[in-house]
Amino acid sequence: MTGPVLHVLIAPDCYGDSLTAVQAADAIATGWGSARPDDVLISAPQSDGGPGFVGVLASRVGGLRSATVRGPLADDVTAEWVFDDASATAYVECAQACGLALLGGPPTVDTAIQAHSGGVGQLIGDAVDAGAERIVVGLGGSACTDGGRALVDALGGLSAARARLVGVELIAATDVEHPLLGPMGAAAVFGPQKGADPATVALLEARLAAWAVELNAVAGRDVGAEPGAGAAGGIGAALLALGGRRESGAAVIAEHTGLAADLDVAELIITGEGRFDDQSLHGKVVSALAAGARDTPVLVLAGQVTLDADALHSAGIAAAHSITDYAGSIQLAMDDAANQLTGLARRTGAGWPLESGIAGEQGTVETSEA
Repeated sequence: MTGPVLHVLIAPDCYGDSLTAVQAADAIATGWGSARPDDVLISAPQSDGGPGFVGVLASRVGGLRSATVRGPLADDVTAEWVFDDASATAYVECAQACGLALLGGPPTVDTAIQAHSGGVGQLIGDAVDAGAERIVVGLGGSACTDGGRALVDALGGLSAARARLVGVELIAATDVEHPLLGPMGAAAVFGPQKGADPATVALLEARLAAWAVELNAVAGRDVGAEPGAGAAGGIGAALLALGGRRESGAAVIAEHTGLAADLDVAELIITGEGRFDDQSLHGKVVSALAAGARDTPVLVLAGQVTLDADALHSAGIAAAHSITDYAGSIQLAMDDAANQLTGLARRTGAGWPLESGIAGEQGTVETSEA
């Protein structure tokens, strides 16, 4: 046993497609607990609205449901969502219905053009039918760049969808601030991640621009210019036009899983994600935890760490370690992610406390908001 007994809050995000936040929390707890068996471990997996949003909420709130909906292409998929009876709140994750992982292979130019958000609209419809008074839609990891057009169509069109959602509090949960259009918009920034080449990006941009005219007309304002409108291929813009508002995905998870109470008792916070870089310090799970940690040390175990010691110190991070550096290769870190994260947590726990942060140079899986 090294050092005094600690109350350790384990609160990772997902690690790309390698580990969900829940799986990552379990792996860290197993490794840390084997090195420091007397520590009190509090598992609190997190999300910023992207893949894993529903799984995180189900692990703390319960109320998991499933539905068969249209996937991003031709095939139907089984999508999970959460309904909290006590608060009449439904939590929907767009990646469950139109996620990149549902394409059946790497994204291509064809999938970039064809992928749609129809299944997300079906999930929102199911939530309304279940009596939801609040619907929180986690945005991220989508394969589509349709501006939420298919989502709206699944709800009966713009006018019908707005009427159907009267009296329902609609929240777009995302930490992405990109607008719908332009060089920082959904097509230009995220289209290439979804298989779009330059010509396809231009096609998607034109399609979004035409759709934005309709969204702005029904909303009575330029919703496409608002922060978060470009999230999830423009689904953010559709939700805003339907009367929704944007909230930080990380903040939503923190509120609805009681993170503040966990932070109050924590003496060490362990978090992580697929790629820990400068973007992680701007609205992502790690930055939210560091901001709420006050004087509690924050340890990051990530697939890849690209920040130097000065950046770690400025962000309030005590130390950061890379799974790939521990595994010795990117391939092993990806293929055996849970075991490698467990081993890294074990080794780090055995050597805790540390005096300075250590930034890794290589990584496993890059996370991104799509």
